[in-house]
Amino acid sequence: MDTKALRQKILDLAIHGKLVPQDPNDEPASVLLERIKAEKERLIKEGKIKRSKKSAKTSDTPHYENVPFEVPESWMWTTIEEICSKIGSGSTPRGSNYSANGIPFFRSQNVYNDRLVYDDIKYISEEVHQKMKGTEVLANDLLLNITGGSLGRCAVVPADFNCGNVSQHVCIMRSVLVEPEYFHVLVLSSYFAKSMKITGSGREGLPKYNLEQMGFPLPPLTEQQRIVAEIEHWFALIDQIEQGKADLQTIIKQTKSKILDLAIHGKLVPQDPNDEPAIELLKRINPDFTPCDNGHYTQLPDGWCVVTLKDLCENINGLWKGKKEPFVNVGVIRNANFTKDFKLDYSNIEYIDVEQRTFAKRHLENGDLIVEKSGGSDNNPVGRTILYEGKSGVFSFSNFTMALRTRNNDIVLSKFLYYYILAKYQKGDMRLMQTQTTGLRNLILDKFLSMPIHLPPLSEQKRIIDRIETIFTSLDMIMGSL
Repeated sequence: MDTKALRQKILDLAIHGKLVPQDPNDEPASVLLERIKAEKERLIKEGKIKRSKKSAKTSDTPHYENVPFEVPESWMWTTIEEICSKIGSGSTPRGSNYSANGIPFFRSQNVYNDRLVYDDIKYISEEVHQKMKGTEVLANDLLLNITGGSLGRCAVVPADFNCGNVSQHVCIMRSVLVEPEYFHVLVLSSYFAKSMKITGSGREGLPKYNLEQMGFPLPPLTEQQRIVAEIEHWFALIDQIEQGKADLQTIIKQTKSKILDLAIHGKLVPQDPNDEPAIELLKRINPDFTPCDNGHYTQLPDGWCVVTLKDLCENINGLWKGKKEPFVNVGVIRNANFTKDFKLDYSNIEYIDVEQRTFAKRHLENGDLIVEKSGGSDNNPVGRTILYEGKSGVFSFSNFTMALRTRNNDIVLSKFLYYYILAKYQKGDMRLMQTQTTGLRNLILDKFLSMPIHLPPLSEQKRIIDRIETIFTSLDMIMGSL
């Protein structure tokens, strides 16, 4: 799947209320709609706009049945007409009366989804512009192509725009108290494309009435702003990684790796000076703790300190079958249960009889990290790590793996360690921690357990985990929906 489809999916998730979480503190869209109507009434009284012939002077909020799709409770279905103070196209100056310079005159070839294009722009004089004042283009207007092969193409007029005008093939949509960029998101969505009721056989067109009556899923204003910011974030990210990337799975993988790299360097979430520094927490829990020399790590974020994996965890070797009774039949996690996404695959767990006394010492507990210490391949070095989040005392792990169990959850969260080790693995660090004999790669345990860990305060660990999982959930949703 290409990135064009990825962008489209993000837009569609946005207008369905599935891109950002709802906030119960937001002013509901129903209240926003009343404010929009009040603002339009003010503009009418001041003579700045005309009342629509099809709309009655009423404060009643219309109710919509058979809506195109369900939206969150804080949203409202309305129409494009109800949220706009102007919807209308221009005309061509009599005799194509263009000027060498003057007021920009936008035709359909100047309107693209991501910008206004001035390569083939025409100009009209101030005098002609004044005669066409009714179709003056203002900052933050949406310009929509309503005829021909480029029908549906739409651009937001920049906020620093001065003035311009449009031809009869371009429609101005001027929203009231609605974020222009959110309006633009709607127009670029597949819902809008499917909802356009086009007429004409030769040169197709979108009639003004059909456009006015099109359903508009209206979020609270502050949620509109969050949606726009989230889309800008994702689109900027896609811009960086889409060069030469045709495989969407590769793009998602690279994006996740970048997120993890930012996380372990303290660049994913801001530091909070009120957090208890990690070194203070370590010393308070263990007064005899001797930290690493943090002086070698000049770029360490405030409140972080350097420890090693063995400072934070105990390592437990996997089990053999054994020969001494009594036995117990248990599921044993093997290398084959590690997925390419560094998750645990429960579908092919092997159940075997193992010594009960050994299982009592070497069973998995919730939050354990399972590390592949033997195996690997040319493309996947040994050292893959997964997080076990199941029931304690149910599964064990094979002798080709080991478990890392955090010594104190008040110092480090096992999920933070999981993401940390995953970041290091994806950067290729494990290639320097393995030996190879007869095709089998073995993890050099001393190097692995001595791996420096840049440890944030506990509260920041939680924020990092939350941010990673929010981003990863969005990425997984996009991937799963394409």
